[in-house]
Amino acid sequence: MSTEEEGLTLRTIKLPASLEMIALVGQADSIWHAIEAAAEPAVLHLRGDVITVRGQASAARAATALISELIAILSGGGALALDDVSRVAAMLQDTANSADGTGGLAPAQILTQSILSARGKTVRPKTLGQKRYVDAIENNTITFGIGPAGTGKTYLAMAKAVKALQDKKIKRIVLTRPAVEAGERLGFLPGDLQSKVDPYLRPLYDALFELMGAETYNKYLERGNIEVAPLAYMRGRTLDDSFIILDEAQNTSREQMKMFLTRLGFGSKIVITGDITQIDLPPDKTSGLRDAMRVLDGVPDIAICMLTSADVVRHELVSRIIEAYDSKGRGNARGQTPGAKSQAPDAKRQAPGAKRRGPGAAGRLPGAGGREMRGENPSGAPNQSNDRA
Repeated sequence: MSTEEEGLTLRTIKLPASLEMIALVGQADSIWHAIEAAAEPAVLHLRGDVITVRGQASAARAATALISELIAILSGGGALALDDVSRVAAMLQDTANSADGTGGLAPAQILTQSILSARGKTVRPKTLGQKRYVDAIENNTITFGIGPAGTGKTYLAMAKAVKALQDKKIKRIVLTRPAVEAGERLGFLPGDLQSKVDPYLRPLYDALFELMGAETYNKYLERGNIEVAPLAYMRGRTLDDSFIILDEAQNTSREQMKMFLTRLGFGSKIVITGDITQIDLPPDKTSGLRDAMRVLDGVPDIAICMLTSADVVRHELVSRIIEAYDSKGRGNARGQTPGAKSQAPDAKRQAPGAKRRGPGAAGRLPGAGGREMRGENPSGAPNQSNDRA
């Protein structure tokens, strides 16, 4: 309901009888306070089961749309978290700015899509990019999920794999990673071969334990329904009726990527995840992930999904850090101090008696020209990657 009063618009929203108030307002009104902040400059009042929205027409309309979407999420069986409020508000803003801001989908349609329910929690996509990624996995045999840390690349793929195993669409899950150190030399690790590779595969174990629980994981592992192995173990195999996930694919070589992709058997799916901004390979090696993006673009039944900082679902600072590195890191990739000039005013002057160098030699550092920087920081050391997703 909407009325006009002294240039302000007054709207009222009646909550459904089936909706528990605590689900909307949160513990200690934490979610309600977030809703009030997101609705500004409109002013909200909650009395009984009626919410009143007062403000200029556009502000009142936006606040009403936000509350309606949150109610729709709850009515669809979803639960609200504190960060869902800002996500829904951002989606509505994208829709207002662009006709295809959310791909024609309401935020409630995105946030109520269930992938897996396990251990008292439901795994759902939390952004439009994540929903497109999940849908691509469902509709294609091979899917690339490429994006920065925290975008849920690996976690969502694991949830889809566990769901497929539970529904008996596949017979096993195969998880693999290249055993590449993230800019450090760990030396010789103790134990047998499995103990040596376990540290590289720990993020995959962690995700499986969270999704399945240790007991269920061990049961599937003993039966051979789950296999976690380094990429080097994949050569010479054909994987039928499997859901295969290659994580940290940016650290594969071109040859490794081709080898992995050709392991595909009948009734199987492959999901390849990676972050092309965190490549830990030597500078003279081409990333297999970068190469595959170029070679396989446009091939039927292969989807390439690009996730961005807008899809980060970790602490809000993670998104800001990624954006800062993306916007400022490129200019300093070769070790130049921010704001410093590339050459001092007197750099071109030669000292008396100094020999004259050949044409074009002035101002160059030995070996500095033409080298591609892959995932390095200004000190020249490769960036570290620790992406749970």
